[in-house]
Amino acid sequence: MKVKYDQEVDVLTIQLSGAPVEESDEDKPGVILDYDKDGNIVGIEILNASKRMENPRALEYAVA
Repeated sequence: MKVKYDQEVDVLTIQLSGAPVEESDEDKPGVILDYDKDGNIVGIEILNASKRMENPRALEYAVA
């Protein structure tokens, strides 16, 4: 999994898989889900991230 925040365009991208994106769908306004050819979610893009979360540059990782 890779997480990237692009401050220039204010987009947070979460890449769940290295599979190529076959289709994208804006599930909710400003939240784009990327799918592979089998319909699995391979990525999530959050537009206007700084307005949707406290600090898009901060990342907390937890394993339970």
